[in-house]
Amino acid sequence: MKRLSPFNITSLTLGFAFLYLPMILLVIYSFNASKLVTVWAGFSTKWYGELLQDEAFLNAAWVTLKVAVISSTFATILGTMAAYVLVNAGRFFGRTLFSGMIYAPLVMPEVITGLSLLLLFIGIGLDRGVLTIVLAHTTFSMCYVSVVVSSRLVSFDRSLEEAALDLGCNRVEAFRLVTLPIIAPAVISGWLLAFTLSLDDLVIASFVSGPSSTTLPIKIWSAVRLGVSPEINALSTLMIGVVTIGVITASLISKRKTVRAQMDAQTAERSE
Repeated sequence: MKRLSPFNITSLTLGFAFLYLPMILLVIYSFNASKLVTVWAGFSTKWYGELLQDEAFLNAAWVTLKVAVISSTFATILGTMAAYVLVNAGRFFGRTLFSGMIYAPLVMPEVITGLSLLLLFIGIGLDRGVLTIVLAHTTFSMCYVSVVVSSRLVSFDRSLEEAALDLGCNRVEAFRLVTLPIIAPAVISGWLLAFTLSLDDLVIASFVSGPSSTTLPIKIWSAVRLGVSPEINALSTLMIGVVTIGVITASLISKRKTVRAQMDAQTAERSE
């Protein structure tokens, strides 16, 4: 096993410090008693209490979660359908155009996407609000779902689906009973990716949101422009905590499944 050189260790240390040291300082100063975020005045949790009483932040968080859940669900459905067509439909008229339209948001600048959607909504007379944000987030996140699901469908053994068809299933039943359970991990991963993209989006949402549909990133950005407040530090700490718990939980579940699969394989070998 090749050892790490002092240069590599130093580079890794500086890289991780650059990434995570600001987050650590943010968490520490979220417990600062002073209203000035750069002056330590003792330990206090009062900013968390004030955050939970701030209706503007709570409403923005509710809108963000609602938009993220709805848009990621629709994006997963549409992205999975698009991936299935691209992988299994073979060559058909307009395939190149269809493929280009699916993957275009991956390389399109978010400013262009947001501006074009804004002009579209204005052109059709659709008032900006939660609905327009959901439509916008579904549009740009479904392509990410399509990429994730396509990578799984490429390695999918189609003989299993053909066997289901031979046994009397129609196309829909074969997909629901055979294909979907097998590609379910990729579909779930696509949903989580779409949910994260929607939760984190600022640029596109700033174009298509209305006065009564402010999302949490827009609210944070508006507040930061006037100066960083301890409430924002508290909110950021809560978000970091939720993400950390989610990552640890997913890792434990994945590790448990891996261990269980290894134990099942060992049991099968012994029985043979």
